[in-house]
Amino acid sequence: MVRSAFLAAFLALSTLICLPAPGQAVEEEVVLGLSQDRVAITADFDGSEILIFGAVKRQSPIPEGPPLEVIVAVSGPNSPVTVRRKAKRMGIWVNTESVIVDSAPSFYAIATSAPFSEVISDTEDLRYRVSIARAIRSVGAAMNIADAQDFADAVVRIREDEGLYSLRENTVAVDQQTLFRSAIDMPADVTEGHYAARIFLTRAGRVVSSFETEIDVRKVGLERFLYGLSREQPFLYGLMSLAIAVAAGWGASAAFRLLRNN
Repeated sequence: MVRSAFLAAFLALSTLICLPAPGQAVEEEVVLGLSQDRVAITADFDGSEILIFGAVKRQSPIPEGPPLEVIVAVSGPNSPVTVRRKAKRMGIWVNTESVIVDSAPSFYAIATSAPFSEVISDTEDLRYRVSIARAIRSVGAAMNIADAQDFADAVVRIREDEGLYSLRENTVAVDQQTLFRSAIDMPADVTEGHYAARIFLTRAGRVVSSFETEIDVRKVGLERFLYGLSREQPFLYGLMSLAIAVAAGWGASAAFRLLRNN
């Protein structure tokens, strides 16, 4: 009864857009739903959880063989990142070398229905760039820089420590190889922009179907106004900030003077 109710509610709410894997016959397709496709960043925003749920549409019975596995990957806006290496020179830590990582997502979360190495092969991972390491693109570095890959690894390590990159194995629930669901937690310091949500269906490590949609993450209200003002009219924003600082200082001084007199 519960399973039937869930499926009925899902079919009523989800967007029926299905994309087969390139070059593959349409045998199993993704039908996806999101609990929300827009995240509003406000003054008291402390993170958000997005429920991702879906079903597998088939024109024939469930294929025999390895079970169906599901991968959910949500990535934030990509941008270049400058990574610097520090070294100790004459007792002082200084920047010695730097590498520009050409493209790194501001946020990247992967949820899988089984251990990552079991749900997708290395060849398919290379093709679809699913893993965190392959989602980061670093075209090249100067020839005199040793261990250039360490700079891309540093981006991953730092953002994992900040909760911006994560791999969550065994967190996608798959019911009877037909229904699946998972939840992606977004931290409070997410970057504004369009987030790509990709879903992959795999069997024996091979991608049999994929789906992609967008989640819009935007500042709203006063935060949106101040952000736009700082970008579009920086001089006016600076004057306003100065006026607020002067008013706050004068107010604090007046309050302390009043308390001293009393």
